Amino acid sequence: MIIYNVTINIDKDIHEEWLHWMKAVHIPDVMATGCFIENRICKIIGDEETGINYAIQYTARDMSVYETYKSEFAPALQKEVTARYPGKFVAFRTLLEVL
Repeated sequence: MIIYNVTINIDKDIHEEWLHWMKAVHIPDVMATGCFIENRICKIIGDEETGINYAIQYTARDMSVYETYKSEFAPALQKEVTARYPGKFVAFRTLLEVL
């Protein structure tokens, strides 16, 4: 299995609205692609001077399913987040293999 992890630093002034939108809209939209079998959102514990940090994890059965998501769905979904919160967050993505 593959875990697609998105780590986000979101501005403090909008993080509550962003978190609600992520839970109510964005994460359900990602799951609706059918590429992932489960998800979780975690608040990263630590220094919050520059914003609030979260890790959102989506589990795919294998790399080919993730690649489908990346090529067919990710660009539009990422564009939606960027358009909704321009300049308010920084994100980086990592892949983890469950052993």
